[in-house]
Amino acid sequence: MAQILGVTFPFFALVLCGFVAARRRLVGFEAIPGLNVFVLYLALPCMLYRFAARTPLAQLLDAGVVLTYLLAGLAMLALALAAARRRGLGWNDAAFGALVAAFPNSGFMGVPLLVALLGPLASAPAIVTLALDMVLTSSVCIALSRLDAGGAQGPGRAAALALRGMAANPLPWAILLGVASSATGLQAPPPLERVVGLLADCASPAALFTLGCVLARTRHQAAQAKVAGTRLRGDVLEVALLKLLVHPLVVLALGLALDPFSALVLVLVAALPSASNVPMLAERFGAQDGRIAQVVLLTTAAAFLTFSVAVALRVPAGGLARLG
Repeated sequence: MAQILGVTFPFFALVLCGFVAARRRLVGFEAIPGLNVFVLYLALPCMLYRFAARTPLAQLLDAGVVLTYLLAGLAMLALALAAARRRGLGWNDAAFGALVAAFPNSGFMGVPLLVALLGPLASAPAIVTLALDMVLTSSVCIALSRLDAGGAQGPGRAAALALRGMAANPLPWAILLGVASSATGLQAPPPLERVVGLLADCASPAALFTLGCVLARTRHQAAQAKVAGTRLRGDVLEVALLKLLVHPLVVLALGLALDPFSALVLVLVAALPSASNVPMLAERFGAQDGRIAQVVLLTTAAAFLTFSVAVALRVPAGGLARLG
């Protein structure tokens, strides 16, 4: 466990640094959009491109990994939707509660953390999960969120808007370019490769620090709306438990037929906290973004322990040294 915490602690510590810096206004909330632009449009795309370009194509197109993670995601959506509807929530709030229960923070945190834990081979399954969540899981939930609406605001229109938003997201395109580079063997000129390398190298610390800043702003906004200062609602705890405990167990059960390493990566991806972009999506579509923000905050704080325990349970003694 000490070896595991030695790897995971710096990642969560960087999130905490960003959180404290923003809470104390060392980084103003008005600066956070600029940090997000740097991470989302420059640093993370370069990191994902580099990982994908250096990964054999067969690993990126592993049908077993795709099917296992997709089925697990659909199962999580069904479980979270059923729980929310049982509590009387409308489709809009239920859909985004399901998304925050099924969408791990694999972009800002997961890919670099898993590579640090397990070595470069972990990047392929982790990138596949990120692409599936950005393209399919998000689109399905946004479409479901419109089931209470009709006409131009119905599910079909919502799905089209979700796909349009995905097309404007640089991360899937960076993965696609990396896949193309892996398939063809073509690479950018050396000066451009060095620029990509510099941006890729700073992606992980910049993304984690920015994540902490975003969480601090989210908590502040929730407190302003008198959400964060109140007792956690039962449904928030329920969704957090679905994300941190049930999701990895579902992936573990469905991944029994996979090779052990791919199954391990998928389980650890599922054990990550909720993605930090879900509250922004919830706000955009008129759902209770304060509730979703609480889930993100709670899972991120709790994951320092739960994720480390998941690693300890799934990786044999001395396994980190061998895999890394």
